[in-house]
Amino acid sequence: MKNFKDKVVIVTGASSGIGEAMAREFAAQGARVVLGARSVQKLQLIAGEIRSQGGQAAYCGVDVTNVDECRRLIETAVNEFGGIDVLVCNAGLSMRAIFDDVDLGVLHRLMDVNFWGTVNCCKFALPYLQQSHGSIVGISSVAGLHGLPGRTGYSASKYAMTGFLETLRIENLKKGLHVMIACPGFTASNVRFSALTADGSAQGETPRNEAKMMTSAEVARIVARGVLKLSLIQI
Repeated sequence: MKNFKDKVVIVTGASSGIGEAMAREFAAQGARVVLGARSVQKLQLIAGEIRSQGGQAAYCGVDVTNVDECRRLIETAVNEFGGIDVLVCNAGLSMRAIFDDVDLGVLHRLMDVNFWGTVNCCKFALPYLQQSHGSIVGISSVAGLHGLPGRTGYSASKYAMTGFLETLRIENLKKGLHVMIACPGFTASNVRFSALTADGSAQGETPRNEAKMMTSAEVARIVARGVLKLSLIQI
């Protein structure tokens, strides 16, 4: 994979934040992008803007915790563009609550979205990615490398994602499949606004100064560069 020209790239969680930025970045580099998220109206708008700028884009409403919807997302990419070259598992949910106070349902929800959402999409995309010698990209976090206070469920789900993807990489070493785990630090992204509090309600706003954070566009550029560089090394 020397460049993204005409490569088929699926991005989950593509309706905002890092996911939206990655969809736009890959499209700008010539990829045919397939956007997945729960908000179909936002996907329509973003896909339309990509097309208006000369790019190629399709979209599919998907809740990554739903196995059938994940299958439909993969089928959309195959039906629209004939295959898959890159799967970016970006759909994610965060939290803000110490374990003493948090409802256990919050942790189950985080694991369903962050871990099982990745597993679900990878399961259906894997045969096509093996065929294309493509790439799987998991958007994790520094919280997936080190535990962070107030983020028990988030850290645990990202650790689980890392373990799953590292194992997938090992199992596919001789099949030409590239697996990359990206662990950005604090990023100006909508994920913090939807972060779950102790009772499962959305945080709604963030106390952090976003002006000092890395932007979603910067993360997208770094991830895209990493896919090109590291997939070449492995293949």
